Amino acid sequence: MSRKASFPPVVDMSTRVLILGSLPGDASLAAGRYYAHPQNQFWRLLSPVVGVDLPALDYPERLVALQAAGIGLWDVVQSAIRPGSSDAAISNATANDVAALIATLPALRLVAFNGGTAAKAGRGLVRGVETMVLPSSSPLHTVGIAEKKPAWDAIGAHL
Repeated sequence: MSRKASFPPVVDMSTRVLILGSLPGDASLAAGRYYAHPQNQFWRLLSPVVGVDLPALDYPERLVALQAAGIGLWDVVQSAIRPGSSDAAISNATANDVAALIATLPALRLVAFNGGTAAKAGRGLVRGVETMVLPSSSPLHTVGIAEKKPAWDAIGAHL
């Protein structure tokens, strides 16, 4: 089985919140974009935080809207073996150099982990900045979007 690899970070000098996922799923890898699976709740959860209907935008416009709000994206895992898209199936993972990226972001206030797997793999990579663990935006996460919303809305306090 071949290794799957993460995308480059989506950040700029004004990034105040960095959201770290684990590793893009198969739908995202096939589309070449973050959170591409239509049932993933990521874009719907962030819409009220940034005040923009993100699902209504084309992907490049979504990224522009996130960056305009001070939100950046990346993944904890640089590459790994994983059949399918489940985080539980990740093995032989190599981490992204999250600490080096953080060092380039002077406005960063918060690193938010999108789910427990990202938090478990990434906590040791983050130093000197507040962290938060969000309920996963994945459709495999059993908690509904209404229950996830308050945790995701808390990102807004850091923007």
